[in-house]
Amino acid sequence: MRTRRPRKKKSDLPWQFLFLALALALIYPIIFAVSSSLKTLTEVYSSSLRLIPKEPTVAAYAGVLSRMPFFRIVFNTFTVASIVTLFKLFTGILAAYSFAFLEYRGKRLVYFILIFTIFIPFTVAMIPNFITIAKLGLRDTLLGVALPQLADAIGIFLLHQHMRGIPKSLLEVAELENTPHFTRLRTIVTPLIKPAVFSIGIIFFINSWNEFVWPSLILRSVNNYTLPLALQMFVSAEGGTNVPLVMATSVMTMLLPLVLYAFCQRFIIETFSQSGIKG
Repeated sequence: MRTRRPRKKKSDLPWQFLFLALALALIYPIIFAVSSSLKTLTEVYSSSLRLIPKEPTVAAYAGVLSRMPFFRIVFNTFTVASIVTLFKLFTGILAAYSFAFLEYRGKRLVYFILIFTIFIPFTVAMIPNFITIAKLGLRDTLLGVALPQLADAIGIFLLHQHMRGIPKSLLEVAELENTPHFTRLRTIVTPLIKPAVFSIGIIFFINSWNEFVWPSLILRSVNNYTLPLALQMFVSAEGGTNVPLVMATSVMTMLLPLVLYAFCQRFIIETFSQSGIKG
């Protein structure tokens, strides 16, 4: 016997149209950027609202590649994002395991202080971090960009929430066998939260890839630039007038994060939704 699918209520239609309109409003800037990057400068100013170019051209992309060391900048961005992501995951997993499975004096206090740092604005820590990096002689280096970002309270919180959902009986068996903590973490805990680790890592990577403020304070030479700085360089140099060039840089900057999110959005959404349910 076939089960009948629930019919859509007419009262849901306004909400569906509303969500469709919001989705179109959010995706329109991306479509506009791609369209403008394929136009000539004359066509951009004569018919800026037309989304389909009359004579598509990749001249803007060729201009980006000729005016700056684009692949070097992509490598810089990928290097910083990879280092930051790996270290945030490493420190986050260790801290989350400590809060979830170890017992020591002051654990709750340390945990709440750590969570409290989430609400501290970046501008508060920006100057102390800048002075520290300058005194270490790491200005205008990729290490200087990555060093203050090697731990993340939000990542620790999300990983801790997922670890709390692991049955403690699994860890009790390992404790009876005197299994070292690092072995428990590597063989029991991490495999069970692998989807969460993967999705949180994608979020870390995208955030680091798009970071602008901190790299703009540290980096000076073009060869050390990241992609958001390269985009700002074109906007400042051209005064924002060469729209196809700026839009081509924007498209090339956001391409990898969009692809990563498109493939991993299910894991990312599940990670945030489950973080408030488990435990």
